[in-house]
Amino acid sequence: MIASVRGPVRHVGLDHLVVEVGGVGLLVHTTPATASEGRTGAEITLETTLVVREESLTLYGFAGRDAKALFEQVQTVSGVGPRLALAMLSVHAPEAVRAAIATGDLAALTKVPGIGKKSAERLVLELKDKIVAAGVDPAALPVAPAGGDDAVATQVRAALEGLGWSAKQAADAVRTVTSAEGAPREVAAVLRAALRELGR
Repeated sequence: MIASVRGPVRHVGLDHLVVEVGGVGLLVHTTPATASEGRTGAEITLETTLVVREESLTLYGFAGRDAKALFEQVQTVSGVGPRLALAMLSVHAPEAVRAAIATGDLAALTKVPGIGKKSAERLVLELKDKIVAAGVDPAALPVAPAGGDDAVATQVRAALEGLGWSAKQAADAVRTVTSAEGAPREVAAVLRAALRELGR
């Protein structure tokens, strides 16, 4: 099991990074927000989970142990695989996912592309007791900032479409969050704000 990786970033994609470890470039799938924090040539450390399938070995990376732990926990629920688990972390912060499950907030869970009402109910049924027992405080959900410009908006639209929203939904959300006066222009900020907008 590859538990973590550290090394210079060789490539930054919308939803992945290539990190060089011991002369080998490892493709690490991650959330768009985490990927956007990578800088080509700069060293990065990611907590990772290696998912082994008959036909592939896929490495998923996270900025911290909390996100990694949640990624692994939600996959104990029937029907939730690594792609869906990563989509959950792309839409919500780990504490927001836990709060939604702990409080039975199906509306928040179904904001994730690929999670319908039945899947959300199954997540709550199977994980609520475990999350509450772990002492999670289902208080306020995290708030995200807004921002962007044309180049950033294009990247964010592509990332949103990759997560399952339609081109129109992605474009409308980006337009809304980038029209605010004095909005920041970083990809991660625009993406978080767009995800929040889509979740309304």
